Amino acid sequence: MSSVPSEVNQTAIEFLDVSYRLATGYELLRHLNLTVHPGETLILLGRSGSGKTTTLKLINHLLAPSAGEVRVQGRSTRDWDVIRLRRTIGYAIQEVGLFPHFTVARNIAVVPQIEHWPAERTRQRVQELMQLVGLDQQLAARYPRELSGGQRQRVGVARALAADPPILLMDEPFGALDPITRAELQREFRALQERMQKTVVFVTHDLREALRLGTRIALIEAGYLVTVLPVAEFVHSPDPLVADYVDAFDSGPNLGRKRTHP
Repeated sequence: MSSVPSEVNQTAIEFLDVSYRLATGYELLRHLNLTVHPGETLILLGRSGSGKTTTLKLINHLLAPSAGEVRVQGRSTRDWDVIRLRRTIGYAIQEVGLFPHFTVARNIAVVPQIEHWPAERTRQRVQELMQLVGLDQQLAARYPRELSGGQRQRVGVARALAADPPILLMDEPFGALDPITRAELQREFRALQERMQKTVVFVTHDLREALRLGTRIALIEAGYLVTVLPVAEFVHSPDPLVADYVDAFDSGPNLGRKRTHP
């Protein structure tokens, strides 16, 4: 992890008037100003195509802003060594992206091995993470094709955590799972986050998932940040776009919002 003076470490991630446009000129993200605090789980919520994944990719410099500045640990992503930046950030995605010809243990160990950790330290870290994410140690020698969807997703989360990065990006990591497995992994993620206190930016279009997992929710619509609110306040926001989103998720007693219209 890069050494950063403590006085600039009060924010983990900052977006300063950030826009991102395609070569055609179409803007996927427009004038985004957003701060992510150390140790929080910030949810990026919005419909498909709203700009959530674009926002995520700007953090680890998979994309570069067309305007404005993204700062990670007080430093512009343009000033980071991109390899060091990405090793400071764990990345877990819906498709998992495991190497099919690597065993579970070797998939988890990818970043520690790139970082030239001693073999014994790497082995211990793999065992620790498998236990942490609820994987039986007997699965270490299996290949991804021999695992269930939930097991593969657990391996993906373990791999993202392998080098103990301070920041974790998660792009709909549980979206492809059946409802029961998804609920199990959501509970496990909450327990993990209570223990680890990572800075997490979590993309989802599922409001219930956002309410279960988040510290704050940032609603993005058509490339614009609509609002960012603590979870407890989000469903009661008077903002009409928030109200429309909550109502779309059948906002009866389960979400705690009182309807003000028929």
